[in-house]
Amino acid sequence: MAIITEEENEQDSRQSHIRPTKRHKPKSSPSSSTTDPQSPAINPFSFWFYFTLAVSLITLLFISFPSLSGQDDRSWFLNLPNSLRQHYSNGRSIKVQIRPNQTPIEVFTIAEGPAVTENVIIVHGLGLSSYSYRRLIQSLAARGVRVIAIDLPGNGFSDKSMEELVEGPTGILGRFRYVYSEIQEKGFFWAFDQIVETGQIPYEEILARMSKRKIVKPIELGPQEMSRVLGQVIDTMGLAPVHLVLHDSALGFSANWISENPELVRSITLVDTASTTAGALPIWVLEVPVIREIVLGFSFAYARVVNLCCSKRIDLSDAEAQRVLLKGRGGRRAVVAIGKNMNFSFDIAEWGGSDGLKHMPMQVLWSAGWTKEWIEEGNRIAYAFPQAKFATHSGGRWAQEDAGVELAEKISQFVSSLPESVRKVEEEEPIPEHIQKMLDEAKRRDDNHDHHHHHGHGHGHGHDHDHDHGAGGYMDAYGLGHAW
Repeated sequence: MAIITEEENEQDSRQSHIRPTKRHKPKSSPSSSTTDPQSPAINPFSFWFYFTLAVSLITLLFISFPSLSGQDDRSWFLNLPNSLRQHYSNGRSIKVQIRPNQTPIEVFTIAEGPAVTENVIIVHGLGLSSYSYRRLIQSLAARGVRVIAIDLPGNGFSDKSMEELVEGPTGILGRFRYVYSEIQEKGFFWAFDQIVETGQIPYEEILARMSKRKIVKPIELGPQEMSRVLGQVIDTMGLAPVHLVLHDSALGFSANWISENPELVRSITLVDTASTTAGALPIWVLEVPVIREIVLGFSFAYARVVNLCCSKRIDLSDAEAQRVLLKGRGGRRAVVAIGKNMNFSFDIAEWGGSDGLKHMPMQVLWSAGWTKEWIEEGNRIAYAFPQAKFATHSGGRWAQEDAGVELAEKISQFVSSLPESVRKVEEEEPIPEHIQKMLDEAKRRDDNHDHHHHHGHGHGHGHDHDHDHGAGGYMDAYGLGHAW
């Protein structure tokens, strides 16, 4: 019994030594407590923090990059405000060739007023379009002046992008961009659909497209190309000699053509044109991510930017129309690219003092109610053109938005004060006699056919002709034919 008692005592003593160590175990380092399977649950606030952060990053990614599906031109046009579609239907397009071996681009133009009077061409500044000058156009036309306004490439309804043939992508980033462009063009499940239809992965087609492919790039034109566009429009429409109305940064776009063709310019009117080529609309708001999405994503945000930098009395509907034109069809990217290609070393005083412009009739219209700094800028412009007539108006830097009627009165008075323009009429070459006989015979057949089968439809033919002339075939650019 004594032996058994000793063993029990020894076991009790060993257990007594072990128990304190078990009690001391929870007091170990915090790292050991986290690995314990019986430790408390993880704080739920950390999960929601990371979840919110992930959702925010995904949202930022989607608003910073274009949609994968994109919007075709037809859908974009049909979603335009009625005023924009009406303005578009009243215009026509002209194809111009910017560079050799490149596809011509289409330039939108709109004209009003009698065709037998003086021709006034309005050239807009960066980020604007002919739509912004519709009140000025109507007021000038009502005063008996022929007015033509154009949308420079990258703006308004003119082409804002062009196709370019490039080599296949290189590197991981290049391949990623290629896949992204393929998704934009063909859809996310294009390759899967090909596998279902043919039972094969379209390797050969993918490799062929990657070796040489066409990409769509925003139009990146500099002052030389813009001047060439202006010259081709004037030549195609037979407008010379012309009275130019250059607003905002339009002088930087037109200066080269004016210097090279002073005999085709009857007069120049500068409307709030700064001594530098920078326009009133700050380009950085269209370039910086997040800010550009906010400005172009909400009408009130864009209207607020315009109120701060350009015009204090712009209507919300006008701001919405400008925002839609800037946002759609790659307009923002084109405007930013063109703004970066401006000639920032342009010297307006040197240009105005050149031999071809010393005796050019000129007028400067300047805002008297904008800022003191802007009034001082107007004094510098007046000093650069001592021969120019200087007058002020009550509008802002985008005067056509809030003082269109006032501008039209000053422009029409200036144009009418000059001697009447003399236009050259080119003599047509005589048509060969045998061809003339064929034309006369065909005309007699058409007249007889119309007399027997379409009697009384003459008015309808006249209407169709006017409609075609107004649209100029440009409606087909959006796949809409002549009706929308």
